[in-house]
Amino acid sequence: MSPVDDRVPGAGEMRSWAAGFVTRVTARNRLPLDYSVASLRVVDFLIDGLRKGGAAREQVRNPLFGLGAYVGEVLVRRAGAVWVDFDADQRAYFGQPVGARMPDGRVWNPFGKVHNRFELGGPGESLQTFYLTLHGRARRAAA
Repeated sequence: MSPVDDRVPGAGEMRSWAAGFVTRVTARNRLPLDYSVASLRVVDFLIDGLRKGGAAREQVRNPLFGLGAYVGEVLVRRAGAVWVDFDADQRAYFGQPVGARMPDGRVWNPFGKVHNRFELGGPGESLQTFYLTLHGRARRAAA
């Protein structure tokens, strides 16, 4: 689930980690990963491609982590969220050390949402639908 060195970036590192991921995956492809809400459909498509390729979760651990970081950064840029390091109870609940806190105080696990899309698939696990039905987002967030 984590980057190559098996160290999960903390909340303070997530913005730059997500940007690095976008740079790496768009260097050879013309993927419209522009941190827009519409780009979450591309994330759905990419995850579906990984599923259809028959890869085991462990084989696609790094791309799934990168996509989770990207989804979290969309929450930060478009919904007014902030990256947070989870406390011990939140880490146990979410199975992740970092997530996104919305303006109303709710916390979300974008990495878990990406893993659900990979494991379960289908429209019920869409990342774009997740964003559009997300509770606690700001009415207008700065890019």
